[in-house]
Amino acid sequence: MNTTAAAPLRLTVRGRRVLLAIAALPVAAAIALGATQMTSAAASSESADVEFEYVTVGAGDTLWGIAEEVAGDADVRDVIVEISKLNALENGTVQAGQRLALPLD
Repeated sequence: MNTTAAAPLRLTVRGRRVLLAIAALPVAAAIALGATQMTSAAASSESADVEFEYVTVGAGDTLWGIAEEVAGDADVRDVIVEISKLNALENGTVQAGQRLALPLD
């Protein structure tokens, strides 16, 4: 029987650096996740202060017409941009029966 004891594990400088980098990955991921959650919490608290009025689009209504009604002294084009962002409208078209959130400024 040939019994040889296993040699102890020896890490080179490069091996130690790789091992340290692997061990640091979960810490870095936790920090990144925490930063993302803080940013989204701040954004949601900011948007919680904004109040909206809702309108249902009627037959023949256009985004321009709706924005013109609620614009007041504001530029209608700016109001259209706000309504589009608020309702995630990609092409600026609305359909009858669609419910739109309107910013209250």
